[in-house]
Amino acid sequence: MKYAKFGLLGIVALLVATVITLRVTGLEPRYIDPRTPAFAENNRTAGPGLWLPGEVVHEKVADWDWVNEVSHPVRGNSIMLETRTWYGIPHSVTVNARPRGPDLYLSGSAQGDRLGAEFPNQKAWWRNIERDPRIRLKIDGKIYEGTAALVQDYDEVMELFGADPITRRVDENGNETITGLRYYWRVFQREIPTYSANSN
Repeated sequence: MKYAKFGLLGIVALLVATVITLRVTGLEPRYIDPRTPAFAENNRTAGPGLWLPGEVVHEKVADWDWVNEVSHPVRGNSIMLETRTWYGIPHSVTVNARPRGPDLYLSGSAQGDRLGAEFPNQKAWWRNIERDPRIRLKIDGKIYEGTAALVQDYDEVMELFGADPITRRVDENGNETITGLRYYWRVFQREIPTYSANSN
């Protein structure tokens, strides 16, 4: 019994040390190029990470269009997103960022087996954001803290996507099947006022 207690304490101490180490060093999500067959084979996911390390930006970003110019040798202009889980350890993934001047949007889609679940349960990061909208983005090596809000206006999503966010297939009998859903979240920088001191 005594040795079992020591063994259990050792395991707990090792887990605590591992979590503390990962909290300090971070663990970025794995990346798979979305244009490759490997991405589809992995159910359109690339493997999550935990905490995202990096310098936190505290200045307001007036124009997000520079994000389109970010070019990592492996990740291209993919952005890393850290969301909050109910159990306290972050869940981070790579996502598509859609800058529109002063506004920044995140985009995600569901196809295949994921369509069997109700929103937001198709993806873990969707579920996390809808439960707790506080996020962290890693763009070009720096961290931007924000709050994400689901865009619920269909016309606005149509404009952002440039097409219908609901893709359908019609078979030879005229039966229609939904084959894909796309959602957008607008990102607001956290703890940075969006108004000026001269506002009335």
